[in-house]
Amino acid sequence: MSLGLYLHIPYCLARCRYCDFYSRGGQKEVPDAYVAALLREMERICNCDCTALRPDTLYFGGGTPSLLRPDQAAALIRAAAPVPEGEVTLEANPETVDPAKLEGFRQAGVNRLSLGVQTADDESLARLGRPHTAAQSRQALAWARQAGFANISGDIMLALPRYTREEFDRTLDLLAEGGCTHISAYLLKIEPGTAFARHTPEGLPDPDEAADFYLYAVEQLAAAGYRQYEISNFARPGYEGQHNLLYWDCQDYLGLGPAAHSCLNRKRFYWPGDTRAFIEGTARPVEDGGCDGEDYIMLRLRLTQGLDEEELARRFSVRLNERQRAFWRRCQQAGYAQPGEGPLRLTPAGLIIQNSILTELLA
Repeated sequence: MSLGLYLHIPYCLARCRYCDFYSRGGQKEVPDAYVAALLREMERICNCDCTALRPDTLYFGGGTPSLLRPDQAAALIRAAAPVPEGEVTLEANPETVDPAKLEGFRQAGVNRLSLGVQTADDESLARLGRPHTAAQSRQALAWARQAGFANISGDIMLALPRYTREEFDRTLDLLAEGGCTHISAYLLKIEPGTAFARHTPEGLPDPDEAADFYLYAVEQLAAAGYRQYEISNFARPGYEGQHNLLYWDCQDYLGLGPAAHSCLNRKRFYWPGDTRAFIEGTARPVEDGGCDGEDYIMLRLRLTQGLDEEELARRFSVRLNERQRAFWRRCQQAGYAQPGEGPLRLTPAGLIIQNSILTELLA
């Protein structure tokens, strides 16, 4: 089994209006005390030097991990000791980087950058609460290439208030021209507890319009050379995100930091969302059930590669029953699932309504 290590950096310059991830706004840097807490937990869980759990991938997520100093990132990478040539990803926001910082991250061992661009429209960025501009995104991508990053992912958020296909086209052009080898394209979702949930913005597309934007994005990304391999992820050949692929294949992953989730040996656990307790060492992981065949079905059906029924049986001793097979045939007839034998795979139209399909399939 492979292992992915996720390090949560819960600090941001400002909270975006749509964001429901655990983070603290109004921060300009990551305290050394927090980095020390991550190092402490790596030492405690990984038996002092992480040789027992040496990760195949390392992912700095947030929050805004690019608020780290390069020397802080270097200390964490050294302690994690990922396998040689292992994927080391750091999420970054355009307004938090400059040439020296990006060069420092590259020298520290980061070999994949994930840039939160979202849109090339400055008015949309302001509505989202993003503190950067399209020009800053363009500049950050140029600096990343100059620093030696050959593996760059860019985020696009779809179906924003007053969204148009032209806005998507401009954003895709910005990312493609900026050298992105991977693109994550997400539909905006209004999550409970966010600023958008309290004050819903005007001009949101309805569900049918949002679905049309998604299908348009799939077509345009394919035409630009980005192959879809997961509901929201597209890559040039060979640049698929290896860390997230571990999640979607029910491989082991260890998350450190407040609100970070883990699954080791099919047992799930998470850290409480309390930064102070994590720093002080008083927080402890909370058990959260196990990973079973249903999880594997749900996760594999996110992938265009689909679900191999023999692998499902081998790993989890689970097989689809006749009711489930009949339902899948109806999905094929309706155009939501790929026709024919072999792995069970959803079409782009099916991926949009994956949750509804899973609800019926796993009922």
